[in-house]
Amino acid sequence: MPIRYLLLWFGLAIVAIVNGVVRQATYGKTMSDLAAHQLSTVTAVLASGAVVGVAAKFWPIRSAAQAWTIGVSWLLMTIAFEFGFGHFVAGHSWSRLLADYNLFAGRVWALFLLWMTVLPYLLFQFYAPR
Repeated sequence: MPIRYLLLWFGLAIVAIVNGVVRQATYGKTMSDLAAHQLSTVTAVLASGAVVGVAAKFWPIRSAAQAWTIGVSWLLMTIAFEFGFGHFVAGHSWSRLLADYNLFAGRVWALFLLWMTVLPYLLFQFYAPR
């Protein structure tokens, strides 16, 4: 896997952090926590899709296998960061961290993780020569 896609993950982490800061500073104050979480997940999907879409145009993903390697790597890096930073730095309990994965409670963060996993493959397919 090209190192640039591993490094791109750090840029995506910054995008996600900015997305969370914007949520907390703006619409998160005027809507329920659940609605703000859901809207923030949608904006994270759109922002990350835009960033990775531009990157994939300039740094073509060479194969389906490479795309899946990138996606699974991003998934694992994101989960490690979320739980590592969330628990050991931010001090959140494990149960609080796991709560964002409860789709039955309307918490849709797991869909973002799915998105980050399949996004490289979708872009590989989109940019693949026909």
